[in-house]
Amino acid sequence: MEKKLKVGILGATGMVGQRFIALLENHPWFEVVTVAASPRSAGKTYEEAVGDRWKMDTPMPEAVKNLTVLNVNDVEHVASTVDFVFSAVDMSKDEIRAIEEAYAKTETPVVSNNSAHRWTPDVPMVVPEINSEHFDVIPDQKKRLGTERGFIAVKPNCSIQSYAPCLAAWKEFGPKELVVTTYQAISGAGKTFKDWPEMIGNIIPFIGGEEEKSEQEPLRVLGKVENGQIVKAELPKITCQCVRVPVLNGHTAAVFINFEKKPTKEQLIEKLVNFKGFPQEAGLPSAPKQFIQYLEEDNRPQVTLDVDYENGMGVSIGRLREDSMYDYKFIGLSHNTVRGAAGGAVLCAEALTAKGYIAAK
Repeated sequence: MEKKLKVGILGATGMVGQRFIALLENHPWFEVVTVAASPRSAGKTYEEAVGDRWKMDTPMPEAVKNLTVLNVNDVEHVASTVDFVFSAVDMSKDEIRAIEEAYAKTETPVVSNNSAHRWTPDVPMVVPEINSEHFDVIPDQKKRLGTERGFIAVKPNCSIQSYAPCLAAWKEFGPKELVVTTYQAISGAGKTFKDWPEMIGNIIPFIGGEEEKSEQEPLRVLGKVENGQIVKAELPKITCQCVRVPVLNGHTAAVFINFEKKPTKEQLIEKLVNFKGFPQEAGLPSAPKQFIQYLEEDNRPQVTLDVDYENGMGVSIGRLREDSMYDYKFIGLSHNTVRGAAGGAVLCAEALTAKGYIAAK
């Protein structure tokens, strides 16, 4: 790419916004030129607005420190400065739906980390290795919005990234039933242990809204495009419990699974380690070279050892074994704020750029 695309971050001061900024430092295709946040942050430099709330384990990039934070509600002004935006705003769902559509109607593509548009029929919700063909609904969305280049695309919830890729890899065997328990890191709530000391040595057996997302969103990712909208898959049936655990980064899932055609363990592992999609074929900058790794050791995957696999963009699977009540059970792990959040959205933007949906204004 001869000239980098100009990127804006909506909700730039929050944890996911910060992760976007950290991941996009020195990106070969994209350059952060605009940061936008709530009116209380507007007018300050980014460094002033964030203050002592920088939550990344790498220093704040020098290139953004002196950017003036714009008011995220000043849609026309923010949009005029960029080629496209990443959205990580902290608002109600109705407000998010409205503001993301407002940006799209300025002819600015929106790649969202938020959940508000995940079930809008003509908005693609994409894990690029699994369902990049869902971007095919974008022309129909543009017709609805009355735009030529503006649209919205979203990534799915962080909780599904540790097991949904397996369902795609094992598609030919017909996954039909899953029982899942997710063990979710506190950064998924935008927290650190400094912010949330009550989580030290603690487990909370409920995360509002996560169970429904974990049960339903994989079906949309595994669905198909029909008549200008995404139709979700009917199988597998998924039931899930979501537990908050005292881990900073990394969502783990314990999964029991039944198949329509039971494969061997060797077949399942072979499908995992050889699974790839459009990001690998196109050589996208953020794409993991190997999307899924299988770990043979009985005590893997572990958060401390495996969460940063492929710079946090890969998925680690282990403990695959036959079960007395289900065909198999296994453990999955993914980085919730990289693959599961900002990194997944960056990979979506790279895929959209490679396919010609995002370009310079």
